[in-house]
Order: sequence, then structure tokens, then C-alpha cells
Amino acid sequence: MKILIFGATGMVGQGVLRECLLANNVTAVVAVGRTATGALNVKLEDLVVKDMFDTVSYCDKLSGFDACFYCLGVSSGGMKESEYSRLTYDLTMVAAEALATVNPKMTFVYVSGAGTDSSEKGRSMWARVKGRLENALLRLPFRAVYMFRPGMILPLHGIQSKTKSYRILYSFIKPLGPILRWAFPRQVLTTEEIGLAMLTVARKGAAKRVLNTGDLRDIIS
Repeated sequence: MKILIFGATGMVGQGVLRECLLANNVTAVVAVGRTATGALNVKLEDLVVKDMFDTVSYCDKLSGFDACFYCLGVSSGGMKESEYSRLTYDLTMVAAEALATVNPKMTFVYVSGAGTDSSEKGRSMWARVKGRLENALLRLPFRAVYMFRPGMILPLHGIQSKTKSYRILYSFIKPLGPILRWAFPRQVLTTEEIGLAMLTVARKGAAKRVLNTGDLRDIIS
């Protein structure tokens, strides 16, 4: 498989990139983002894009892929809905619509979040925006589209969040990881498991198009 990854420098994206580079059935990976991943691997090509909204400048390099794993995202903390919507809904749709044009046989996987509001009418701003985005992505003419809604994510293999507050939080949570996974097996995932789940749905598909933590655990079990 040839894989595109958006947001490969983030915590989830780093985990997904690692599993793609380790997978025997993945022949090439292109990481699209504002900065290079810094990883060195014969399978990997970094496509650095200064303006992610300007798909015209890089769309010609996005054809011929079997799957896209979209891990790019921002925290809604301190943001107004209009700005969060621009960086979440608008940016994702610009990329996804361009990809659907040049890769209609592609599988598209979007990392959303537990609690996303598919009705688009709830009180939580981020959940409404992501719900609207999920609904729009599911309407695009890809071969298959999947929404991943993980809950708690534990970073493995030295992976760290780019957000300082999250890094501090994970430093406290890390010793409790095995206990949390034992106590809440259907609510806790690792970065490795998300990457493996993405590769599995890209290769085999899934029974549901919106997948929560428990579903993702089932896929790779």
C-alpha cells in the first residue's frame, strides 16, 4: 500500500507513521505537513507545505495512494467557534475534497474524538464542529471513509505530544497506563494500536464507518 499521512508530527500521527514504516505491506509513505517529520526511512517522503489551504500547490503530488490517514488537529481551548471551525472543518475538507478528486479509490481515515456530536446541535462547540466535519467527510466519494473516535490515548515508544500541557499530563499518567488499560479496556488506546487499526481498515475495511475505542480494539484483536 501507498499511504498519505496528514499531521505526522503530532502525537497520534507519530504513532501512525511508526506503524506504517514498520508494516511489510506498506511500500511508501508521504507525510504532509507544515514541518518535516525528521524521520529517516527509505519508505518515507516528507511533503512540506507552508499553506495547507493552498491545495493547488501540492495536489499534483497526492495521486496514486491507497489510503490517507488524517491525524491533523488542534485543541479547541481558548478558541472561538469560527476559528476552530476554520482549522478543523475548513482545512480538513479542503484536503479531503482534493484527495477525492485525484484518488477516488482511496480509503480515508479521520481521527475525530470520543464525544463527537453527529447531530451538530449539542452544547459542546468542538463536538458540534467535529460532528459537522464527520458528516461531510462521510459524504465524499472515496472508496471508503472511516471516523476514528478514540478516548484516552497513551503514547508509546518515546512519542510525545507537541502540546506542553499534554506532555505534563502524560508524564503523570504514564505509570498508571497498565492499570488504566486493565480497568478501562474499552476506553483506552495506545498510539501503536491506533496505527495498527488504521492499517487494518485500509487493508480489510470495517463493519462500521464510525468507530469508537472499543471498536478499534476489536479490529486489531
